[in-house]
Amino acid sequence: MIEDLKKLEVETQNDLESVTDKKTLEALKIKILGRKGLFASLAGRMGEVPAPDKPAAGQELNRVKRILEESFKEKEASFSAVSPETKSLDATMPGTFALPGGIHPLTQVTLDVTRIFERLGFAVVDGPEVETEYTNFEALNIPLDHPSRDSFDTFYLDNGKLLRSQTSTVQIRVMEKRKPPLKIIAPGKVYRPDATDATHSFMFHQIEGLMVDEGARFSDLKGILLAFANEFFGAGTKLRFRPHFFPFTEPSAEIDLWSPTRGWLEILGAGMVHPNVLRGVKIDPEKFTGFAFGMGVERVAMLKYGVEDIRMFFENDIRFLKQF
Repeated sequence: MIEDLKKLEVETQNDLESVTDKKTLEALKIKILGRKGLFASLAGRMGEVPAPDKPAAGQELNRVKRILEESFKEKEASFSAVSPETKSLDATMPGTFALPGGIHPLTQVTLDVTRIFERLGFAVVDGPEVETEYTNFEALNIPLDHPSRDSFDTFYLDNGKLLRSQTSTVQIRVMEKRKPPLKIIAPGKVYRPDATDATHSFMFHQIEGLMVDEGARFSDLKGILLAFANEFFGAGTKLRFRPHFFPFTEPSAEIDLWSPTRGWLEILGAGMVHPNVLRGVKIDPEKFTGFAFGMGVERVAMLKYGVEDIRMFFENDIRFLKQF
């Protein structure tokens, strides 16, 4: 499979050199990078790759995709470039004026959420977006054979590291350096190789919270999340807790929000920190307990503002952004 990917890369570069117009370029791009294109066909063969070879194949898959996308962008830019000799200036045209800017809705939602939790006693912390397998998986009690560790579900880098798939990595880093009691909230970008559609993006934003202390209980978690929901979505907001499974919490739950027009809608995941996670960072689970929760910023923004398509947040359409 690696050889086929390299062959596709070389052949595509050769084809790009002979392209002389935008129409031909677009046809080639669909052929190579379209949903049913040659690259998608090769990516679909990941399930056939033997397990020991999957990390290398996944890294090559990500590398070739990045190279091909950059090559098409460069070719597109070459057709759009205008030389100084051909660019004219009409001095009689009225000038242009900069419109007043505003805070992006995702930034505003992040600020609103973190400020609520700050008032509940949580400290805002940050962490690196390039992480290790230990911090992103092992320290969170995620076993080696878990599907999320497959190279088709995680962006692995050539240096052996990866782009974090969750901001839970920040919780691990904090617990390794500080001792309980801990109350933190960690906003930031995360990355997963998902196909982009109305509800998915390969890059999105998460906010995760953690509390570790003596006697921390599930009822404390419920109270904090209910307080957050009532302030963020409005007084009288109803939440529903459903049993779920997460490797890093036990017991775990998914939390739904009641919408009068759409019924119950999933909003976040949460649970009590798994004893294995506490032991891994040298916190005694017999003395301390904790809870954690995580939500997608895009998800809560879509629910609050009634946005139906996640892609609208990233298209930089002023007509959409000026509504916030």
